[in-house]
Amino acid sequence: LPRAGAAPALTWYSCGPTVYDVAHLGHARTYVAFDVLRRVVENVFGNKVFYVMGVTDVDDKIIKRAREDNVEPLALARHYETAFRRDMVQA
Repeated sequence: LPRAGAAPALTWYSCGPTVYDVAHLGHARTYVAFDVLRRVVENVFGNKVFYVMGVTDVDDKIIKRAREDNVEPLALARHYETAFRRDMVQA
């Protein structure tokens, strides 16, 4: 809970990737921009930010790719979600 006189906390939701392939520069650009905005809100305006990003792990693209690779769709999605998170930390 915000302290009396403190800037209110913000809840921020953004759509994330559909994880059927490796992350690319477009992903990095999007999430770096979100991170810069979050830092401005927190450091300049003094608001705490609770940030949630969705990840699409059920989609026609994932099902198609899983069939091509002969793997379960959820296993494919988890593999690329893990790679996405790792790559965005290094970006």
